[in-house]
Amino acid sequence: MGAEASGSGPALQELVREAEISLLECKVCFERFGHRQQRRPRNLPCGHVVCLACVAALAHPRTLALECPFCRRACRGCDTSDCLPVLHLLELLGSTLRPGPAAPRAATCAPGALTCHRAFGGWGTLVNPTGLALCPKTGRVVVVHDGRRRVKIFDSGGGCAHQFGEKGEAAQDVRYPLDVTVTNDCHVVVTDAGDRSIKVFDFFGQIKLVIAGQFSLPWGVETTPQNGVVVTDAEAGSLHLLEVDFPEGVLQRTERLQVHLCSPRGVAVSWLTGAIAVLEHPLGLGSAVGSTTVKVFSPTMQLISQVDSFGLSLFFPSRITASAVTFDHQGNVIVADTSGQAVLCLGKPEEFPVLKPIITHGLCHPVALTFTKENALLVLDSAAHSIKVYKADWG
Repeated sequence: MGAEASGSGPALQELVREAEISLLECKVCFERFGHRQQRRPRNLPCGHVVCLACVAALAHPRTLALECPFCRRACRGCDTSDCLPVLHLLELLGSTLRPGPAAPRAATCAPGALTCHRAFGGWGTLVNPTGLALCPKTGRVVVVHDGRRRVKIFDSGGGCAHQFGEKGEAAQDVRYPLDVTVTNDCHVVVTDAGDRSIKVFDFFGQIKLVIAGQFSLPWGVETTPQNGVVVTDAEAGSLHLLEVDFPEGVLQRTERLQVHLCSPRGVAVSWLTGAIAVLEHPLGLGSAVGSTTVKVFSPTMQLISQVDSFGLSLFFPSRITASAVTFDHQGNVIVADTSGQAVLCLGKPEEFPVLKPIITHGLCHPVALTFTKENALLVLDSAAHSIKVYKADWG
C-alpha cells in the first residue's frame, strides 16, 4: 500500500502540472489565473478564456470593442464574465500548485549569474516568437514570430527597424517559421515548417533563394564561421551543412553531417572552437515526457560529449527541459530550461556537465539564446513575447 501511494506521487504531481499549464494559465500573457482582480479568468462570448488584464489590454479604450486573440470573433469587454470552472479548479487544487515567480533575491544567484537590464518587444510587437539571431555586422536583432510579417528586425534601442516575410502561400512568403540565423554578409536565413523549406532573404527582405524538397522538417539553423549554414531536420533525424553563394542566391553544395539523431531541433556553433551542439527531443516509447539531450560534436563531427535530462537531474534537484542551446565566447555550452524557467551553463564540452545556473529568475518560457559582442545574453521569452537582455553585474 505504501509503495502504491509513493508511486502515485510523481504521477499526481505531473497531473497537477499539466492542469496548471493547460487550464490555469492565460494563453495570451501566460500568467497563472488567480482570484485577484487582474488575473481573474474571464469568459469571452466565443468560449475562450483570458485573464481580465488581457481583456483590458485588448479592448479599445472608448468602445471596449475587441477581437478574441484565438478565433478573432468580435465582442466587447463588457460582454465577458468570470469563468467559474477555472476559479473552482483553483480553489480545489489550492496549495498543490507551484508558487508563482518570486522576486529576485541576490542571495540565490549563482556565481557568474546574470541580471536583466532591459527588455523589448512585447505582445502585439511580437506574437509567439520562435527564433532569434544577431546580425554580426550591424548588431541588430532578428526575430521570427507568428505576426503578419514573420521576420522582425530590431535596432540597438529595441525599436522595430524593419519587418518582412508576409504570411502567405507564395514561395517567397513565410508560413510557419521555426528558427532564423544571419550570415556573415547579412543575409537572413529562415526555416519554414509550413512548406518544409529554407528561405534566404537579404537584410532588406528581398527573397534570394528558396531551398525546398530536400528536408522533411527543417528546424534549427545557425551560421558557421566559414559562412556556411547548418540545419537540423527534426523529422529525418539529421544535420546538414549548406554552402550558398548568398549575393547570387545560388545553393552550391549540401552535405549531410549526421544521421540517426533523435528529433534534433536547436543547433549552435562555437566560433571559438568550431564545435557544433545539437539539441535532441527524443520521441520514442522509452523516452520520458519532456526529455532532452544535448550532444556536442567536434568540427570533424566526432561526438565529444552528451548529456540528457536524466544525467542533469543527478546534478540538479529539479527536472530540466532544454529548449535552446548556444555557446558563450569562452566555448561553454549554455542551455535554456523551460521547466525551471532558467538558463544554465553546462561548461566546456570536454568537462560535461559542470552545471551552473546563470539566470534563475525573470523568465517564463525561454526558447532561444544568443550572445552579443559585448557579452550580453539575449533571451527570447516566448511566453512574454519579448527579448530580454541579461548582463553580469560586476559592482
